Amino acid sequence: MNEEFYKVKRLPPYVFAEVNDMKARARADGADIIDFGMGNPDMPPPAHIIDKLIETTRNPRVHRYSNSRGIPGLRKALAGYYDRRFGVEIDPEREAIVTLGSKEGLANLAQAITSPGDVLLVPNPSYPIHQFGFIIAGGSARHIPVAPDGEFIAALERAVIHSVPKPIALVVNYPSNPTALTADLDFFSEVLEFCRRHEIYVLSDLAYAEIYFDGDPPPSILQIPGAKDIAVEFTSCSKTYSMPGWRIGFAAGNPRLIAALARVKSYLDYGAFTPVQVAATAALNGPQDCVEEVRQIYKERRDVLIDSLGRAGWDIPSPPATMFAWAPLPPAFASMGSLAFSKKLLEEAEVAVSPGIGFGEHGEGYVRIALCENTHRIRQAARNIRRFLSQADPSDSAAGSHLKAVS
Repeated sequence: MNEEFYKVKRLPPYVFAEVNDMKARARADGADIIDFGMGNPDMPPPAHIIDKLIETTRNPRVHRYSNSRGIPGLRKALAGYYDRRFGVEIDPEREAIVTLGSKEGLANLAQAITSPGDVLLVPNPSYPIHQFGFIIAGGSARHIPVAPDGEFIAALERAVIHSVPKPIALVVNYPSNPTALTADLDFFSEVLEFCRRHEIYVLSDLAYAEIYFDGDPPPSILQIPGAKDIAVEFTSCSKTYSMPGWRIGFAAGNPRLIAALARVKSYLDYGAFTPVQVAATAALNGPQDCVEEVRQIYKERRDVLIDSLGRAGWDIPSPPATMFAWAPLPPAFASMGSLAFSKKLLEEAEVAVSPGIGFGEHGEGYVRIALCENTHRIRQAARNIRRFLSQADPSDSAAGSHLKAVS
């Protein structure tokens, strides 16, 4: 009776918890922690979305159970978004479903399509649910590089040759969390051609479709002719409209995968609260200048972060998209490892970041910095980090005793 449960045993310790525990203890002791850790938007949703939520909640009929596939109006709004943004036609009845955030959609699709021992191809580093959704479902993950280049395709070739059983699905995520890498339609076309040839489904996470700064807007994999034969794509209101706590996301594409996800969800939930879905419909159908405003705020924060940390002595590549910077550890601290560095940065500079090792072993040597503080706080963090870099002893890899006790 004391043996650990099978599925729990398959999950490694959540490394972010160590930094989060330290952060909570430090704040309880009065420390002013500048939090670049979680990708948690700090801006409120646009007023017209909140107004629609309030208006809808006053209708006594909307407090009943909703629809696990999503209300028809919201699925139609998603189809309208795909048509406007990507020129892609989506059937709201057969090719679209509303999820409780894209994270829930990915996890439940994994439950729907994964048999014990199935092999899934997942980039490393990547957002944890991309891998662990399938591991929880009984599958196993084979890692491939995250950069959208020739090595990615070569890794797919090796995976098909050496995986037993043959992989059933591939996860792609561009713009990427945590690396902020982007991909173009030529890359997606090559991936789809390979996966169609080998009968592998493609699951695309496009949560950061509207948070981009440089170059063309990120494309959808569904823009490739025939993509819906094998691909499904996840999007979300969380970052685009600053609605992370509302838990509204979507899946669109291959009807068989959508039906499988709908079947599982029909046993697990009754869908998001109807007024939240009505407000999300207003977000997709309403004025979109709010999206550009949010994009410009993140761009300004990115520019301030890269510039101020560069002047502090920490050179970080400028991300072309997402709300994250993927930062290599400062050279003097490279041997420390990302978790120890993150803990030391929190203790001595009062700045929280996410250790790269939490996104997979190939994330080691990096930390993820979220653009979830205003420019004043970013500059304050840069001043703290400048002092830290000039005074800290890289050979001391342990966090201080006061905070170490909670890790």
